[in-house]
Amino acid sequence: MEKNILVTYASRYGATKEIAEKIGEGLSEAGLQAEVVPIDGKRDLNAFRAIILGSAVYIGKWRPEGVEFLKANERALAGRPVWLFSSGPTGEGDPVELVEGQRLPPEVQLIADRIHPRDIAVFHGFINPAKINLIEKFAIKNVVKKPFGDFRDWNTITAWAAGIAEAVKNTSR
Repeated sequence: MEKNILVTYASRYGATKEIAEKIGEGLSEAGLQAEVVPIDGKRDLNAFRAIILGSAVYIGKWRPEGVEFLKANERALAGRPVWLFSSGPTGEGDPVELVEGQRLPPEVQLIADRIHPRDIAVFHGFINPAKINLIEKFAIKNVVKKPFGDFRDWNTITAWAAGIAEAVKNTSR
């Protein structure tokens, strides 16, 4: 089994972590070895052939640790295959349409433009009312007007992981 794909994520309540784990599973099923870990900023990226980085999006922004990781590692990321994903929109329909075509928040998009990721995905999210506080519940219901619930599409996530696995295998031939 060939090592060296880092799947790292910034998750507030665990839904984005579960997406990252599903991506890691898909890579493993394709015969690749993936390390799935939360973003901590202390990884030696030179140990990895490819990087997959994702963050939950709250109020139109990536988690701060995700943005900091991109900024701190921009040069290293620009020199290898990178895939980015955001998770967050809830509701029915195309998740990219639900975020008005914005695959990444503007601050992150500027960095991504310099890194040149192979792909940027937007996955549906999961707002679990049991995990959020009253202020967040009020804002989601009355300000951003998004539905509560789990809208993640595991088939789409699995297919995206399979595409990454194929691309990584093709670059090693």
